[in-house]
Amino acid sequence: MVSHGIRERFGRLRRRGGRGPERDERKLRALVADALGRHATTTKRAGAATIAEAYVAGDDEWRRRFFRMLVDEFWTAPDAVAAELEACRAAPPGDRRAERRLRDALTPPAIGLLSSFSGLEGGVKLLVDLRADLLGLAAGDPDLAELDEELRRHLATLFDIGLLELRRITWDAPASLLEKLIEYEAVHAIDSWADLKNRLDSDRRCYAFFHPSMPDEPLVFVEIALTAGIATELESLLDESAPELNAGRADTAVFYSISNCQPGLAGVNLGNALIKQVVDRLRGELDHVRHYVTLSPIPGFRAWLEDELRTGDLPAREAELLPAQPGRVLARLADAGWDADEAIRPALLTLCARYLTTQRDGRVVDPVANFHLANGASVERLNWLADPSAAGRERSVGIMANYRYDPDRIMERAEAYVARGEVAMSDAVRQLLAG
Repeated sequence: MVSHGIRERFGRLRRRGGRGPERDERKLRALVADALGRHATTTKRAGAATIAEAYVAGDDEWRRRFFRMLVDEFWTAPDAVAAELEACRAAPPGDRRAERRLRDALTPPAIGLLSSFSGLEGGVKLLVDLRADLLGLAAGDPDLAELDEELRRHLATLFDIGLLELRRITWDAPASLLEKLIEYEAVHAIDSWADLKNRLDSDRRCYAFFHPSMPDEPLVFVEIALTAGIATELESLLDESAPELNAGRADTAVFYSISNCQPGLAGVNLGNALIKQVVDRLRGELDHVRHYVTLSPIPGFRAWLEDELRTGDLPAREAELLPAQPGRVLARLADAGWDADEAIRPALLTLCARYLTTQRDGRVVDPVANFHLANGASVERLNWLADPSAAGRERSVGIMANYRYDPDRIMERAEAYVARGEVAMSDAVRQLLAG
């Protein structure tokens, strides 16, 4: 293996202003071809290390050109695929060697090169970061999008759930790891060390997945509050001055934030497995906890609501619930004090229930709702002004949702939603929809 971590090594090189000769694309092309042509593991790894180092040293434009070179010059060969396909058809039934040769022909050499980075010191993290770069550069380029999909599939195998470690993170964790929680928190920003300490107190839990090749880098983490009863507003969960609850008195675990830490793992779907494993862990450790719910944002509701009010094409019952004509209600929402009028509440909650259960192409349109429903949760409750902050009002006019995870029905509900589009919901939400 490379004797020093690739990223650290080239961080030093870049600070010195050094540039390796591999920035010459002709030389890099030759290096890629040479690395792909090697057979011994040691020499293949050495070639991959040189290319990886050149990649880290490059800027965004250089990296874009590198990716373009891979898809233009180191992709599958149609003639070779056609030949192996014909050979597979002509082979005797059950000839696995012919099938294997066809699979090899269908595997782009570029993916073989990139996947070999994972054998280098620091290479798994580099590969994850490389895909994050690719995601940012692939927009509007179908060839790079295809490279991204191939790389996503490779990472999905590399980060299979069976290879990951679930860890509880406490205040006693190394400072470097705690700093990463602050950096990666994507739902409710952690404002200070005191805020973080509150979120790791004895009536709280924080769990994360780790990969053995990235032992100090959380992949995804979830924050949980142990409460007496289902939390229906955000402020009490984040209030540093709120009294600490004796964990033995808690009957509910509230999942109030889940953050993906590695943009390069987008689409690898680690969050759903994290919630299932954490529920199992809590059931084993806290047998007095009976309810597993979320307190979740509804990120697309306000934009959807304003479109519905703008068009004015509402179901009759929703139009009757509005305290004024749709256009006037839309104008009222632009006023900072719109929520002082309680008459608007029934209509907005009803509209929100319809939004959370509206489907397009077999899935509900709200991304957070889709995430939890696909994981086997049900829509439990809508909470008026649960997040009255500026961000909460901008996302969802302050409404937040509880999704319930019933441990004995998670698999059943997930299958019903993914296979048949069935949205599990409580009677209270069903009543909002039915009137």
